[in-house]
Amino acid sequence: MPREIALGGTLVPTLLILFVAMLAVFWGLDWVAGRYQLYRHVWHPSLFRIAVFLVLFSSVALLLL
Repeated sequence: MPREIALGGTLVPTLLILFVAMLAVFWGLDWVAGRYQLYRHVWHPSLFRIAVFLVLFSSVALLLL
């Protein structure tokens, strides 16, 4: 995995690109969970959202390392 990617003449860390990509995936999952009211089964929705994002981001980052 390259450490930095040239994006428009600027060196961008690979983890930043993964972060933005997983943020987009998370927003999609969050929209689906909100649409089908899945958060009513969770004790604390805010903590659950943070945990889901961290699991997504860390699993993809570890797979690419």
